[in-house]
Amino acid sequence: MKKIALALFACTMTAQAATIAVIDSGLDTQHTGLAGNIWSNPKEIADARDNDGNGYPDDIHGWNFAETNNKLIDYKYESTYTADAFKFFEIQGRQLLGQATEADRAWVAAARQDKEIMANLQKFGNFVHGTHVAGISVRGSSNEAMGLKLIPTEVKPFLHGLEMEVSNKSMTEDVRMKLLKSTLGALAQQQMILLEEIARYAGDQKADVANGSFGTGYNQAKMITGAAFKILFFRDAKPEELEEVTMHFMNSLISEGQRMAKAAPNTLFVFAAGNDGSDNDKYPTSPTNIKADNVISVAATYDVQFLAGFSNYGIKMVDVAAPGMLINSEIPRNRMLQVSGTSQAAPFVANVAAQIKDSNPALTPLEIKKILIGTVDYKEFLKEKVLARGIVNTGRAVMAAELSKSVGVTEAISRSRSSVRDVEPSREIVNPSVNVMPLPLAPLFQ
Repeated sequence: MKKIALALFACTMTAQAATIAVIDSGLDTQHTGLAGNIWSNPKEIADARDNDGNGYPDDIHGWNFAETNNKLIDYKYESTYTADAFKFFEIQGRQLLGQATEADRAWVAAARQDKEIMANLQKFGNFVHGTHVAGISVRGSSNEAMGLKLIPTEVKPFLHGLEMEVSNKSMTEDVRMKLLKSTLGALAQQQMILLEEIARYAGDQKADVANGSFGTGYNQAKMITGAAFKILFFRDAKPEELEEVTMHFMNSLISEGQRMAKAAPNTLFVFAAGNDGSDNDKYPTSPTNIKADNVISVAATYDVQFLAGFSNYGIKMVDVAAPGMLINSEIPRNRMLQVSGTSQAAPFVANVAAQIKDSNPALTPLEIKKILIGTVDYKEFLKEKVLARGIVNTGRAVMAAELSKSVGVTEAISRSRSSVRDVEPSREIVNPSVNVMPLPLAPLFQ
């Protein structure tokens, strides 16, 4: 069969709209760049009543689960749009390209030592994150983004009440360890109960895909468990103790996270693999390490050329890769910003997954996942890094979905592989940096 160019095939897409639940830090539904791609609840009107009786009044474009209201964006955080915040991302882009000057590196080093700049940068990052992710998830498609706010713009510490549990200094260390693990387990359960509620909402609203560019990496978890250990034991944890409680916390999060996938069995959850540059097979990241038929995990690449140095990977725990470096997308108040991270790779895949569902609405989440994995561009540099050994190919995946209306999924994948060629690099990087770490995934804990 004659080779079909990616751009040519993309033009044959149907005009239906698949829904992507963007579980993140908010969504600017008024952004002109997202006009026409915002999901609206057909059973709800803005009248301060719960018209559809689902318990979420005026959930016109989604729901704010962080503050329990329908306000998906708080424009007061536009005050975080400082020159320093934009300069940080501008320099980070040059660093990733290997084009940073000595002055750039000095500025970033100084900024990272400035508590005021970094505190503002955290709020800025959370404020823009959800809209940026949503923009990628609907780019060049008829997909519709549903806003489900999980991450508060200002994440509050959770350990402030733990000191009350340790007033009795005569407790043995065994008792303290049990208390610590119990506290961390309860925290994991509490978080996943909320995620279960969010997933159920997405499922009830018939979301075809849910994007999750958030999470807790192993390194973040170590900071949390280390701080908790010190409160309970009045000393720093030994390395083996820290590993024990961190693994307990991560495994609790992932185990409890199964309830999220089960709450919306007809929705495909697309999770970012994490930005620690580590192996998720060895050092778990939540929720991306949840294994279920309707969950897929995504690593980040530069274009189609190499695995991003910051990207997590895992031949067992990470399924596919997608472009996640220097991605330009929408941020609140009609602005654009170039950002890097697995947070940007995941919505690329969510976008393609929604197009697959759009092409053949009869496909199940597992079948969509099989198409995404089976139609990748194989890359030698991903052979030992992700399960699929390659990068998601939009045109090939959508063609497989179209073909699956008349043949089985396996045959559709095979035919599409012989019909759509690999994506060509868009530009070459002469001297890329592999040591630049972006901001971590949108945090659930602090």
